[in-house]
Amino acid sequence: MNTRIAKGFGALVVALASWLPFAASAQQPAAPAPQPAAAAPAAAPDWNKPPAWNDVSSKPQYASVPGREMNVLIQDGGHEWRKLRNGPLTFYGGILLLIPLGILVLFYLAKGPIKTHDPLTGRLIERFSSVERVAHWTMGLSFVVLALTGIVILFGKHIILPIVGHAAFAGLTTLSKNLHNFVGPLFIFALVIFITLFIRENFWKSYDGAWFGKAGGLLSGEHVPSGKFNAGEKTLFWILVVGLCAVLSVTGLILNFPNWNQGREAMQLANLIHGGAAILAMAMATGHIYLGTIGMQGALNAMKTGYVDETWAKEHHQYWYDEVKAGKRPEKVAGGSAQPATGD
Repeated sequence: MNTRIAKGFGALVVALASWLPFAASAQQPAAPAPQPAAAAPAAAPDWNKPPAWNDVSSKPQYASVPGREMNVLIQDGGHEWRKLRNGPLTFYGGILLLIPLGILVLFYLAKGPIKTHDPLTGRLIERFSSVERVAHWTMGLSFVVLALTGIVILFGKHIILPIVGHAAFAGLTTLSKNLHNFVGPLFIFALVIFITLFIRENFWKSYDGAWFGKAGGLLSGEHVPSGKFNAGEKTLFWILVVGLCAVLSVTGLILNFPNWNQGREAMQLANLIHGGAAILAMAMATGHIYLGTIGMQGALNAMKTGYVDETWAKEHHQYWYDEVKAGKRPEKVAGGSAQPATGD
C-alpha cells in the first residue's frame, strides 16, 4: 500500500514539474507580435521606360559645368553607343581577331618557317639603317602595348574578369587605360616618322603585279622577285600604316582629349570607329608580326641588326639586291658572319 502511494506521489511531482514552466509562461503578458517592416514606397509605374525619359529629356535642363553640352543631362545616343560597343563590335570583332591567328597556327604546323633555298653565304647587306630600326621598333612596340591594353578594355570583362575576379580586374583595367592614354601619343609621333622614312620605297612598281599573281609564293614556296619591299608589304603599308593607323590616331586624340569641346555624339562615334579600326589593324598586323618573327628565316635579324645575308636578299628581294650590288642604292655591302637562321 505504502509503495503504491509513494509511486503515485512521485508521478504527481514529475507531472507538476513538467507543467510549471507552461503555467508560468501563461501568467506572463504575451509579447507583442513583430510588426512587418514598412514597405518601400512603390516606384511609379513605367518610370524606367523610354516614354518617361523622353518626357524628361524634352524639358529644359540645366548644368553649371561649362561646355558645348552644358545643359544636356540626358543623351539618348549613349544607349545606342553602348549596345553597339558591347554587342556587334565586341562579338564580331573577337571572331575577326581569332581567324588570322587560327590560320597562321595551321600554316606554321603544316609548312613551318619559310627558309632560303640556298645556304647562307656569310656576306651581309645593310637593309635598314639605325634610324629606320629605331622608328620601326618604337612604332611596333607601342602598337603592341596599345593592342594588348585595348583588348583588356574591350574584351576584358568577358574573358578576364571571370578568371581573376573583380578586384584584380579593376586594377588591370585601370593600368590598361592609363597605358593606353599615355602610349598613344608616342605611337602617333613614331608613326609620322616611320611614314616619312619609308613612304618613298612603298610606291607600287610594274613588277608588283606578278607578286600578287603568285601570292608571293607563300603556298608554292617560290621566291618571287621584288624590290626592297614586296607588293604585300606595300599593300600593308598603305592600308594598315597610312590608312588604319591614321584613323586610330585621329579618333584616339578625340577620345584622349575631351577638353577640346567635342560633343558626346562625336566621342561615341569616335569610340566605335576607333574600336573597329583597331580590330582590323590588329588582324592585319598579325600576319606581319608572324612573318617578321617565327614565320620567315632571317626576317627578324634584319630589324635587329640592320643586315641580311646575300642569299636572303637575293631570294626575297632580288630587284633590290641587284641594285645594291650595282651600286645604285645607298645600302652598304658588309663582310661578316651570317648566323644560321632558326626562324629569326
